[in-house]
This record gives sequence, structure tokens and C-alpha cells, in this order.
Amino acid sequence: MPQENIIRDPQELLKSLEELHPSDIANSLKKIEQKNEADFIFVLQNIPDDILGDVLLELPENLREDAYEELSIEQLTDAVDELESDDQTDIIQELEELDQKKAKEIFEGLEEEDKEEINWLKRYDEEEAGAYMQTELFSARMQEKIGDSIERLKAAKAEDELENIHQVFIVNEDKVLLATILLEDLIIFDFNKTYEDIINEHEENKFKPFKVNDNDDIDEVAKQVEQYDLSVVAVVGYQGMLMGRITSDDILDVIEENATEQMYQLAGVDDDFEHEDNLYTTAKKRALWLFLNLGTAILASIVIGLFDETIQAYVALAILMPIVASMGGNAGTQTLAVMVRQLALGDIDLENAKVAVKKEVFISIVNGLIFAIIMGFIAYFWFDTALLGVVIAMSMIINLFSAGFFGASIPLLLKKFDIDPAVGSTVLLTTVTDIVGFFSFLMLAKVILL
Repeated sequence: MPQENIIRDPQELLKSLEELHPSDIANSLKKIEQKNEADFIFVLQNIPDDILGDVLLELPENLREDAYEELSIEQLTDAVDELESDDQTDIIQELEELDQKKAKEIFEGLEEEDKEEINWLKRYDEEEAGAYMQTELFSARMQEKIGDSIERLKAAKAEDELENIHQVFIVNEDKVLLATILLEDLIIFDFNKTYEDIINEHEENKFKPFKVNDNDDIDEVAKQVEQYDLSVVAVVGYQGMLMGRITSDDILDVIEENATEQMYQLAGVDDDFEHEDNLYTTAKKRALWLFLNLGTAILASIVIGLFDETIQAYVALAILMPIVASMGGNAGTQTLAVMVRQLALGDIDLENAKVAVKKEVFISIVNGLIFAIIMGFIAYFWFDTALLGVVIAMSMIINLFSAGFFGASIPLLLKKFDIDPAVGSTVLLTTVTDIVGFFSFLMLAKVILL
């Protein structure tokens, strides 16, 4: 986002609301809140109702919760009323978690049609496609003339009942989805013809609809949208009945959430706690992962302790040990990141797992040989001991091999047992690379040097 779109002065921001996108307003509000919370509340309370809901959705979760507390029931009701059904449901559900009484009053202030749609969407689990769909769409019956449907669309747009319309969904009398026609194709047809006429005039699959079921996993839907480069996907229910649509902005949110979650999990951080104002809660959650890492570090130290006499005899080993462990850890992290990401995208599954593991092991062995030679000569010239160069070279090959093998295998193993590969993989891999690195290096030193 261009830096010039961030306005830090409250009065200036209020004067510029009409020129700014809700995302820019939300970013400006974040900067204002950091400087003065009272100014943040002042601006928030003076944002027009027709854009307030969109601005709220763009705010981080912790600021959105503050906004729900400060805004009146009337303001929130009017703001929710301006949103599409999926966004209305999101805000109502968030409010219910914070203040059920306030959420109920806002819900009761909405139109009956909106309340029915919200109740319908609330039935879905947060991982189901139905939870992300909006019921507002442009549809037409097979026997309807194109010109008549266009007039309906014009009227709906004039009343701000529809937005982001890309196509018309063709349904039969039972609302079963039959076809989809892009608006850019629709405008070139004879407006006096019916949709049935147009569909019959073209090849069978010309207007075949791309659709997902309302209970499909949203992550799978996101993969399909990415794969086929879709802007909108139709959502159908029982016997193919058209229920709603999922637009690209919601899919982008899903993709961003998944990517963020994976990054946090690989680092041992819980996304749910990172936006909390309570620093103690966040610190405690992170401490749990650090405690696990402490356990792996102690295991590595125990391995080192087994070779204390060897280290005393060759002080150079203490200098070189971190290099072996660090190279193995970094090589393993590279492999782990690639595997977790490809598993998430569906590029790798348990059927082609062997190919993926072989590829990563081959890469690790090649890199192991390269850096074994480099580090072997460095150790030889550094400490003027040829056998020390041999020891660290052999250990480098062993540790990089184990980093590639376990970096590829651990996520696959977790996946097989229905455990998220992003959770726990880093701790397990660190344990392996540290222990294998230290043990191989010190054992080889003991055998070869002593």
C-alpha cells in the first residue's frame, strides 16, 4: 500500500474519507490508535455508516474488538445493514463472542431477510465453503429473456443490492444451477432471446458452471480457485441447488490466513494469541514452545557430555561443533519449509512421497559433499591437522543427509497421522539435526583422532 494513503491526523482523515478505500482508512486508524486511543475512537464514531462496516472488517482483530465496545448499537446496526450476507454473519458472530446482549440487539435491528440469511450461514462450520459464501448474486431462469434480466440487474445495482457481479447464474424452476455466463459474453447476445435459446445455440460445455458444495472444505475450494484462476465460484447444496457464491476477496483471505498460520506454526507461535493486548498471555503461549526447545537443547548437551574427554583432548572440536549443527539445521529448515508448503498446496501427497524424499535427500547429499570439501580444507589450514578436516567433512555429509531425509520425512509422517505438518516439525527436526550433528562429529573425532 502506498505510504501517502496513510493519514495520521484525525481531522484530515475525516475530511478525506470519500477519497480513500476502506483498507486505507483502516491503516490510518491503526496509526492513529498507536498515537492516541481517544482520537481513534473519535474518528471511528464519525465514519459514515455506509463504509463503517467495510472499515471494521479491515481492522486487526484486537482493534475491531475495541471498536465493537465503543460504537453504539445504532451505529453497528446501520453498519452491518450495509454489508453483504457473509460479512454480516462474520461481524454478528464476533459480537456474540464478546457481548451476546449487544449482538442480539444489533441482530434484531436488521431486516427480516438479512436475519434469515445470517441464521442460515451460521449453520456452517468455519472450515466449510458455506461459511464463506454470500447469498447475494445475479441469477436468471432458463425461460427468462436476457433483456429482462439485465433490467433486473440495473435496478439491483441502483439500489446497492448487488456488487462485484461478474456473471449470471442460470437456474431451473427448482433453483438447480445449470449454467454460468460471464457478463462480458452476455452483452453481445440478442437481448430478445431467452437464456435457453443462447445455451442451445452453443456447444454443450460452453457455459458449464464451476461449482463447489456448501459443505466442501474451504482450503480445497481455495486450491481450485487458484488452479483455475477463478474470480467467483458458485456454491450449491442439496441436489445441486444454487445457494450462493464465494468471491475472490474471501478466497484471498483464506489463502492469507493459511500462509500466516503455517509461518507462525513453523516458528512455534500461536496466531490466536499474537494480536492480544495481554502481553503476559502471548509470552506464556510462546514459552510453551520454548520449553520444548529447551528439552531438545538439553538432549543435545547430553550427547556432547558423553564426549567431554574427547573435547578436552582436542579443544578445536568445541570451536567447530556449532558449524556442523548450524549447517544441518539450516539445510533441514530449507527442506522442511519446501515440504510443508507443497503439502499445503497439494503438490505432494502420500502417493508421490517417495519421489519427494529422494529429491530432497539427493540435494542434501550434493550440498553435503560440496560443503564437506570446503569445511574440510578450512579446518585443515585453520588447525594444521589433516585428520580434523576429514572428521568435520565426514560429519558434514552425515548431518546434511539426515537433515534432508528427516526434513522431508517428518512432515509426511505427521500428515499420515492427520497431524498438521507445520505443528511440531521444527522441534523434531532441530532435535535430529543437533543430536546427529554433535554425535557424528564427536564420535568420528574419538575414533579417528584418538
